[in-house]
Amino acid sequence: MTELTELTAVRLLEGYRKGEWDPVEATRAALERAEVIQPEVNAFVRLTAEEALEQARESEERWRRGEPRGLLDGVPVTVKDILLQRGAPTLRGSKAVDPAGRWDEDAPSVARLREHGAVFIGKTTTPEFGWKGVTDSPLSGITRNPCDPSRTAGGSSGGSAAAVALGAGPLSLGTDGGGSVRIPASFCGIFALKPTYGRVPLYPASAFGTLAHVGPMTRDAADAALMMDVIGHPDSRDWSALSAPAGPYTDTLAGGVRGLRVAYSPSLGGQVAVRPAVARAVRRAVERLAELGAYVTETDPDLTDPVEAFHTLWFSGAARVTQHLGPHQRELLDPGLREICARGARYSALEYLAAVDVRMDLGRRMGRFHDTYDLLVTPTMPLTAFEAGAEVPKGSGHRRWTGWTPFTYPFNMTQQPAASVPVGTDADGLPIGLQLVAARHRDDLVLRAAHTLFEARVASAGRPTPSGS
Repeated sequence: MTELTELTAVRLLEGYRKGEWDPVEATRAALERAEVIQPEVNAFVRLTAEEALEQARESEERWRRGEPRGLLDGVPVTVKDILLQRGAPTLRGSKAVDPAGRWDEDAPSVARLREHGAVFIGKTTTPEFGWKGVTDSPLSGITRNPCDPSRTAGGSSGGSAAAVALGAGPLSLGTDGGGSVRIPASFCGIFALKPTYGRVPLYPASAFGTLAHVGPMTRDAADAALMMDVIGHPDSRDWSALSAPAGPYTDTLAGGVRGLRVAYSPSLGGQVAVRPAVARAVRRAVERLAELGAYVTETDPDLTDPVEAFHTLWFSGAARVTQHLGPHQRELLDPGLREICARGARYSALEYLAAVDVRMDLGRRMGRFHDTYDLLVTPTMPLTAFEAGAEVPKGSGHRRWTGWTPFTYPFNMTQQPAASVPVGTDADGLPIGLQLVAARHRDDLVLRAAHTLFEARVASAGRPTPSGS
C-alpha cells in the first residue's frame, strides 16, 4: 500500500485526480505522522487536527464533483509560527507575545495557500522572533534533527524542515532573513528556496526589513515550483511586492542545465573552512552538472565576508522588534536575543547607513558576477548538524550563529534567489546541502537546475525514521 506520508504534493494531487486516495486520507496520515514525531523532534507549536480534517472533507467533496479549488486543493501544509494564520495564535517563539489576540488575518502567502485549497495541519516551531540559525526558544523548547535527535534541526525554520523531512505534510512555509530556510533544509535533508526579495509578499512587514524573505520548504524542486505558482503573486499589503511572474515556474522545470554557465565556489575564495565530507558531496554534484551539459568554472565571486554589516542590520532589526516590550517581558526573552537587541539599540543612524552602503556594493558586485555566470554553486553549509540546544558548535570559537553559516546571509543582503538542495550525507548519516544562487528575478534558473539534480538522482530527500515511530 502506498505510504501517503512519503509522497510529494505533485504525487498526492495526481492520486486525487485518479481516485487512488483522497484528501481526508492524506490529512489523517499527515496528522498521525505529526503526532508520532512530535515527542522526539518537537517540530510543532500546535496541531490543528479538527480544523484540518474539516478542510480536508470540504476538499474531498470538491474533488468528488470534479471541481478542485486550485493548484493545491487537499494538500496538507504547515506554516512557520512567524507568519499570520487566521484562527491560530502566532506567538513567534516568544512568551512575550499574548496569545489572546484576535488572530483574524492571514499573511499573504498563507492567504494564497488557503485560496488554492491547501489543508493547514499545524504551526511549526521557530526561535524567538526567528533571530538565529537554530530552533530553540523559551516558549517551545528545542527542535531536534530528524536524522539524529541529539543534533539541531537548524533554523530559524527548523520546525518546518523537520516536519517535511519526516512526512508531516509535504509542504511548509518558512521565512529566511539570513539563511533560515536553507540552513535547516541542509541539516535535515530537504529542499528549500529563498526567492528573490518581493517575489513572495510579506505582511506584516518584518522588523528585519528587506533581509526577510518567505519561501517554500519541500521534498523536491517540483513541489517548490508548484508552491511558488501559488504564493509568488503580489499582495496590496506589501508595498515592496513584485508584479506577477511571467508564467508558471512549473513550466520552466524541464529545461535542464545544458549550456548554463555555472560558477563553482567551494569556499568563497578560501574564506570558509568546509568539512571534507561536505566538500566532496558538493563537488560530486557539480561534476554531475557538467556531465549534464553545464559549462562549469571553478571561480569565486568578488566578495569579502559582510558579516559586520549584516550584524548591524540584523541586530538593529531585533532591537526594533522588541522595542515595545516592558522590563518584565524582556526578562522572558532568550538571553542571546536580549544581548543582540542591546547591541542593536546602540547603533547610530550613520552606522546603519554605512551597513546599507556595504549591502548595495555587494549587490553591485554580484550583479556584475551574473553578467558572466548564470548560476553560482556553493555548499549551503560548511558543516553538518551539530549538537541540539546550542547556538554555535562546541569548541568552534564562534560567538554568534553567523560564524558557522557564511554561505547564506550574503544573499539575503543582495536579495538574490538561493536554494538548498540535498546532495548526500556524511559518515554519520547527516545530510549535506548544495546551494544554488542566481541573479535577482531568476528564480526559474534556480528551480530548473535543482529539478535537474533531482531528476538525475544526484539530489534526493529521503525520509529518516525517528525512534518513536
